[in-house]
Amino acid sequence: MNYRALVLVISITGLCTAAWGGNIEGKVTGVKGASVVYIEAIAGKSFPAPAQHPVVAQTHLMFQPHILSVQLDSTVDFLNNDSVAHNVFWASVGGNKKLGHNLGTWPQNEKHSFKFDAPGVVPLFCNVHPEMTGYIVVAPTPYFALTDESGEYKMEGVPDGSYSLTVWHEGIKSQSKHVDVAGDTKAEFTLSR
Repeated sequence: MNYRALVLVISITGLCTAAWGGNIEGKVTGVKGASVVYIEAIAGKSFPAPAQHPVVAQTHLMFQPHILSVQLDSTVDFLNNDSVAHNVFWASVGGNKKLGHNLGTWPQNEKHSFKFDAPGVVPLFCNVHPEMTGYIVVAPTPYFALTDESGEYKMEGVPDGSYSLTVWHEGIKSQSKHVDVAGDTKAEFTLSR
């Protein structure tokens, strides 16, 4: 490969990296189960609503998935897969009781949809089956990730910049930290009950 071709390849690689952004990855330790890691609102930035509707199914008397993370302004479809009627309601969004809502009760194979236009944690319940619980974490940006079973996560395509990164875990107080992203960045969290 000649010198000019090498310079061209390096330049294109640099432009692609700048266009796609970097990654934030790390691990959440001290707790078992899934956590949601997300970037808080970015001053002066807004993001278009996703076109795809994530689904929370009611299957075998459980909300599945138990924890769903979505971007602000996402519409979530709630689908009843059980042969019994189910209800979906939440008493608050991010602790704001004025944002509580009841979607009603409906039979098998029916779905109801709702657009989440406020960020925060949404605890889900079914008033027909009080043992059913679930969570939707409405992130204010499209930069969020659900940890795997070992607590590891990866957010891809994050533009270079300074951000507030938050981790949420069921039953634990959320924790935030400042991160500077310049290419690939590591951010670790240790939570405790």
